[in-house]
Amino acid sequence: RDLFEQAKQNAPAIVFVDEIDAVGRHRGAGMGGGHDEREQTLNQLLVEMDGFDTKGGVILIAATNRPDILDPALLRPGRFDRQIAVDAPDMEGRKAILRVHAKGKPFAPDVDLDAVARRTPGFSGADLANVINESALLTARNNKRAITDEFLEESIDRVIAGPERKTRVMSEQEKKITAYHEAGHALVAWALPELPPVHKATIMPRGRSLGHTLVLPTEDKYTQTRAEMIDTLAYALGGRSAEELVFHEPTTGAGDDIQKATRLARAMVTQYGMSAKLGAVKYGTDQGEPFLGRTYGHERDYSDSIAAEIDSEVRTLIELAHDEAWEILVEYRDVLDTMVLELIEKETLVEADLARICARVVKRQPISPYNGFGKRKPSAAPPVLTPAERAARGRGNNAAPEGEQREPQPVGRPAGGAGGGADRDGTDEGAR
Repeated sequence: RDLFEQAKQNAPAIVFVDEIDAVGRHRGAGMGGGHDEREQTLNQLLVEMDGFDTKGGVILIAATNRPDILDPALLRPGRFDRQIAVDAPDMEGRKAILRVHAKGKPFAPDVDLDAVARRTPGFSGADLANVINESALLTARNNKRAITDEFLEESIDRVIAGPERKTRVMSEQEKKITAYHEAGHALVAWALPELPPVHKATIMPRGRSLGHTLVLPTEDKYTQTRAEMIDTLAYALGGRSAEELVFHEPTTGAGDDIQKATRLARAMVTQYGMSAKLGAVKYGTDQGEPFLGRTYGHERDYSDSIAAEIDSEVRTLIELAHDEAWEILVEYRDVLDTMVLELIEKETLVEADLARICARVVKRQPISPYNGFGKRKPSAAPPVLTPAERAARGRGNNAAPEGEQREPQPVGRPAGGAGGGADRDGTDEGAR
């Protein structure tokens, strides 16, 4: 009551309630029943919201990452009836956030915060603040007066994988195995056409990992094609493939890679309908979101025979990607060995080093074209040219070459080929 009274006296005003689920939880919900004090607070909040005058100049904003447990009365029209999901910032958002946190801090003249924004896809605002603060701490510890790209790069690595563990001493054999593992990831990623550029490969232990390889997209992406996901599977299995190829047996170091690959392959089959055999059907029921973007898991709503087919399709995708990674490493074994020697010597290889080592590596063709159309024959006509693509072609830019795009056709006149819509990625489970 006091809070809203002060807001009305100081109108126009904004009342912001963070973590509103602390008082706005569903009344009487949970194993322990109700909570009188919290429910009284919620009831008073509802009363105050009902007493708002549209001309009173007071705006109420609240935030939570648990919208599923809020009391329905809070979300009715006239109360919190406008909900905005706040995702991780895009490229422009990251640039703006970095500029805010960079104010008052000394940077070297050659530091480009836009480049830092490009290297941090998926980072939240708090992550970006940590990057700037960590780089400032590193600068002070090294008795430097200005934050440099070197310190920014180290701070990004710290946010992604944790600080360097210089006290962890590996034997020469373990270091060699780790080098082959990370070189396998990097080489496979370099040869696959649907993956972002490889930014870095390192055998410097960080957190719980003995090394890591980082691929960074050149722009923000919000969807993935089937071809991109299969290439991601092959990239994940590149480290294990290198261990098998060179040392004739896998190690426990590939455990996390296998877990991620299996999770992705299962999602392709059960959530995204990317199996030609099982079709565009979602298998399993979500059990709710404990936090935004996370789920408790999936409840099985299909038979044992379907479960066996799902397992078979997941295994098929994994084997397809595993074979592709293996073929790349066999074809470019000399490049793999060269990369390993430089990794052991330098511990970290950046994009320029990898470009030099992989200069003769040729991008592969897509692993498997999609053929799950059944009787639906895809159109032979390519996508239309957008105005931007037509303008680029007029300037002599080959961003949209002939045969891959077409001009819009008048309504009612077929552009050629049979009807029906094709999948955008154009891929399947057959041999390459």
